[in-house]
Amino acid sequence: MRYIDDPERMEKLPGKPLAEDDRFAFRCHPDIGCFNKCCRNLNLFLYPYDVVRLKNRLGISSDDFLDRHVDVVMRSDNHFPDVLLRMADNAEATCPFLSDAGCEVYPDRPGTCRDFPVEHGVRFDADSGRSDLVHFFRPPDFCLGKAEEQTWTIEDWAEDQEAESYNRRTLRWIEIKRLFLRDPWGPEGPNGRRARMAFMAAYNIDRFREFVFNSSFSKRFKVKPAALKRARIDDDALLAIGLAWIELFVWGKPSSILKQKR
Repeated sequence: MRYIDDPERMEKLPGKPLAEDDRFAFRCHPDIGCFNKCCRNLNLFLYPYDVVRLKNRLGISSDDFLDRHVDVVMRSDNHFPDVLLRMADNAEATCPFLSDAGCEVYPDRPGTCRDFPVEHGVRFDADSGRSDLVHFFRPPDFCLGKAEEQTWTIEDWAEDQEAESYNRRTLRWIEIKRLFLRDPWGPEGPNGRRARMAFMAAYNIDRFREFVFNSSFSKRFKVKPAALKRARIDDDALLAIGLAWIELFVWGKPSSILKQKR
């Protein structure tokens, strides 16, 4: 996911820009010569909803997923870490979920995998404060799927890949992540207590549930009752509270579902 603040910068980005009604040709299937070749040696960014879906698919805790499958990287131009899927320790650095038959977590594969060969960026309008997804057709050179006859619009492809919910949640996360272009941590830095708690709320949903329901959280924060009820059993609902809490806890921004108690 790429940030785009300058319209002129968009024209210089790799890939073919796609408008909503543009069509692109693509089809991937087991009989194609490059099948699964794209699942190797990746810098595959994981967003919070990706981690929730994957850890539940694997039947493991957030802690275990982060320990086994994640590399956490802090880039110099941001003050919140990126989370990347750790590739397998083999000669081709394959995705850890790749088998001879294909993707072992396919129903819960990350949003980036669902969107492929489309990549998304986020265009920010400073005047209106509005964020919109922009789209690029960017298959790798070795991809044979782009020579297939079947064509799609962006909407068709997202529906076929069941990517709409991922794209909405990713856009929500990117809006929060963009705030961290500024440093909110002060002298304690990005490894301090506040930063670790914000990371927990985004990427360790199991520990965040303990924080919400087994600490003094309810004495300090007012959560919309319906949202809190769903969050007891629904990781997605809890993640929505977690992202709202990051905005409030780090940036002082209340929301419709979460406010500071007076």
